[in-house]
Amino acid sequence: LAISSGKGGVGKSTVAANLAVALAQMGLRVGLMDADVYGPNIPRMFGVFEKPPVIGGKIQPIEAHGVKLMSLGFLIDRDAPAIWRGPIIMKITQQFLRDVAWGELDYFIVDLPPGTGDVALSLSQTVPVSGAVVVTTPQTVSLADTRRAVRMYQKLNVPMLGLVENMSHFVCPGCQMESDIFGKGGGETLARDLSLPFIGRIPIYEPIRVGGDTGVPITIGESQSPAARAFRSAAEQLAAQLSIASYKRPIPLTPVS
Repeated sequence: LAISSGKGGVGKSTVAANLAVALAQMGLRVGLMDADVYGPNIPRMFGVFEKPPVIGGKIQPIEAHGVKLMSLGFLIDRDAPAIWRGPIIMKITQQFLRDVAWGELDYFIVDLPPGTGDVALSLSQTVPVSGAVVVTTPQTVSLADTRRAVRMYQKLNVPMLGLVENMSHFVCPGCQMESDIFGKGGGETLARDLSLPFIGRIPIYEPIRVGGDTGVPITIGESQSPAARAFRSAAEQLAAQLSIASYKRPIPLTPVS
């Protein structure tokens, strides 16, 4: 499953991390590959930074919160910039797919870089992608970029499983009033315009940010909060849409190993 966004700053990695944990909490075997090589944030979001061991020529993924993880952030200095051209990025992506001992998984989630660049193309050409989810925020500038990302996957013949609207609204902790800081309903309207499923809306909630900074995703740290329930609902919708997409277009069930 490809988790993507048309632009940076919409919380794509946060959504990918919490969807992965939510699926793992459902008893599923989940792997999460951080393909956002220019900004590998998954190690911090899961609170793990050690280098993965190599056994029998295969890199062993790091496991945290029930999810198997691999990221360039495990392999390079935390503050080192990835100043690489497209071919090197594509080679790293392919190595993470082929040289990591993922084992048998029910869901293999790939957190892609924002935009419509080399990694998404490389992924679609290297392995059968069951579907893509695009993360957006409600404001117009994000929606325009989201539309372009959706068109890219359609051109690559990757099934679009739907849209997730992140930073959907803010609930005042004192008065419980909702404020639509970035607009209202933009993601759902775009999904309707593009005839795509709407996977769910995630609120602005400070502990989501705190959890990402401290390595405890909100689905773990405040598992009964409205935000965590929103992520679990989105994970359930994602699983349902994947089942529908697989029924319409059977996907070869080749395990990543």
